[in-house]
Amino acid sequence: MTGFGRAEATWQGKKVVVEMKSLNHRYLEVTVRTPQVLSVYEIEIRKKVGERFSRGKIDVTVRVEGEVNGDLPLGLNMEKARAYLKLFQRLKEELSLPGEIDLSMFKDLRGIFEMEDSNQFMVPWEVLGETLEGAMKKLAEMKALEGEALRRDIISRMETIRGLLREVEARAPMVIQEYRRRLMNRIKELLNSYPVDEARVLQEVSIVAERSDITEELVRMESHLEQFSALIEEDKTVGRKMDFLIQEMMREVNTLGAKSSDGEIAKWVIEIKSELSKLREQVQNIE
Repeated sequence: MTGFGRAEATWQGKKVVVEMKSLNHRYLEVTVRTPQVLSVYEIEIRKKVGERFSRGKIDVTVRVEGEVNGDLPLGLNMEKARAYLKLFQRLKEELSLPGEIDLSMFKDLRGIFEMEDSNQFMVPWEVLGETLEGAMKKLAEMKALEGEALRRDIISRMETIRGLLREVEARAPMVIQEYRRRLMNRIKELLNSYPVDEARVLQEVSIVAERSDITEELVRMESHLEQFSALIEEDKTVGRKMDFLIQEMMREVNTLGAKSSDGEIAKWVIEIKSELSKLREQVQNIE
């Protein structure tokens, strides 16, 4: 599920910021971006995120910002200043230039005066870890809100599937009766005035009825739906279990459609498969 979480903390006048963004993904994929000096914590960050979330493409960004109550302080690059001084002295000697070397000659040179890079500021794990926890909490809260909307949609689609299955169950006995009637009419047309062997007709009808019996598929579908309903109420990782159950239901519906040669049932089977496909898309976002 999608979501965003942000938390910050203050350490020695600097602001430590952790931002997390989550997008839908079938598996867990964590990307961590930190200042180079904090890259030593990348494995620990991945571990903490993996303990909290099981699915989603999650981007974690860590920043260290400047002074909380003021601008970033200026820094002085003495190494560059000494290099420039040596060049000025060499020019003065080799070209016999008049005058003295003073500060005015340095003021427009690049790289001597620079802003302090807060991202090179080392932060202890205790501070960063606590900030990460805060960001994960905010992300989880946002994902929970989306999850509730997703839950209502899933329940609605399950009720739709149950309604369609009731239609199929009610229609199934009628299909056999219609087949018997069509068979009798066809035999009478072919035999004209000859007597019809009722026993032979009943035997043929019973064979077709046995081959097209969908009771077993309907019972298993109801069982899968009950298990699915139970998983919705569980307060733990259930996404992959739901995904598996949808695969099983799709298999049962395909068998059901293959067994029945009735147009009405075929129409309902298509609708059930459509709802299951939509459920599968939703379930892949559930942890």
